[in-house]
Amino acid sequence: MVVETLERALGNRVFEPEAASVLVGTALNDDEQTFVERWCVEVGTRAVSGSPLLGLAGLCLGHTARRFGCLSDEALALAASLAARAEADPTDVDTRAIAGFDDVRDFLHLW
Repeated sequence: MVVETLERALGNRVFEPEAASVLVGTALNDDEQTFVERWCVEVGTRAVSGSPLLGLAGLCLGHTARRFGCLSDEALALAASLAARAEADPTDVDTRAIAGFDDVRDFLHLW
């Protein structure tokens, strides 16, 4: 159900609200870190500019860092990239990505 919902939203923006709920629920409740990270990265790299899913993917990576205490190099790089994009242009990536990257830095004791 998670995969289908996220894939559907990545193919058609009308399904983004449902996908947002699924992504957050997965980040907060799924016990499989690899699965959570993979879908945060998929959404954060495949969603189109201006999609609320981009900022949400960054925020969910912050939740993932808090819950599991680590992130893959790919997920860490994406969290940083989404935050930088949000700082440069919040119409591209919304500012939730900045909050997510702040959480990543705090919970992983970076910088």
